[in-house]
Amino acid sequence: MDAHQYCQERAAASGSSFYYSFVFLPPDTRRAITAFYALCRELDDVVDECHERQLAETKLDWWRAEIGRFAAGVPEHPATRALLDTPQGRNAPAALLLEIVDGMAMDLDYLRYPDFKSLNLYCYRVAGVVGEVAAAIFGGPRSEDDRDIRRYAHELGLAFQLTNIIRDVGEDARRGRIYLPQDELVRYGVAEADILNGRSTPEFQALMQFQFERASAHYDSALAALPASARRAQRPGLVMAAIYRTLLDEIRRDHFPVLRARVSLTPMRKLWLAGKTWLFP
Repeated sequence: MDAHQYCQERAAASGSSFYYSFVFLPPDTRRAITAFYALCRELDDVVDECHERQLAETKLDWWRAEIGRFAAGVPEHPATRALLDTPQGRNAPAALLLEIVDGMAMDLDYLRYPDFKSLNLYCYRVAGVVGEVAAAIFGGPRSEDDRDIRRYAHELGLAFQLTNIIRDVGEDARRGRIYLPQDELVRYGVAEADILNGRSTPEFQALMQFQFERASAHYDSALAALPASARRAQRPGLVMAAIYRTLLDEIRRDHFPVLRARVSLTPMRKLWLAGKTWLFP
């Protein structure tokens, strides 16, 4: 299979909201971001699908070596070969790609996070860095706005990851994971057993409202940081922001049913939000 076809099928099969932010892009940029997304999916699946720690560590080490081969211009995997094959993708900094691998590796060591500071490092690696690489792919030549664009990308990546954490509380709990900071559970009087057993108490609702407000604040910070001159180039990120923030609002409107159900938007609604945001960024 052609490397780009592999990445396209990988992205389409995921059903992720990210796919909808790619559909209006020019072909070269779409191939680059699809390859990068496929690479992130491959890394994410290592920990999700490997139930033996040693096997997961071996696979992540292989990916570290593969990123070295990508930097040297001789990658082996279809995702990294496709990334190298695009003008926007071949300049993806190997150091940032390795940060993403390190973020995925944190899932092997941490089933709980004591506070938001420690969770923030995880979010930075698995989402903030992803946002920075994606923004560089979308943004074209470097400019005087680069610092603001990087801040926008980091804030938006963090907002996405916090939304994921809220959406997936129940699913993560069934895997034995709780990403909500431990000190915040204590502050709101939420017992771990309530989360692990799917009990939505008034205390849990208050805790989730706090998580909602923090995620919303990061969306606001991201959009405030994005220079007006960069809005058109960064439309894919704005599409994602529209989809994910709508999802976040839906979860809150439904009173955070996340312990028992995974809230999602329909493909038609995602496509409508994508088209609306693309035309009016």
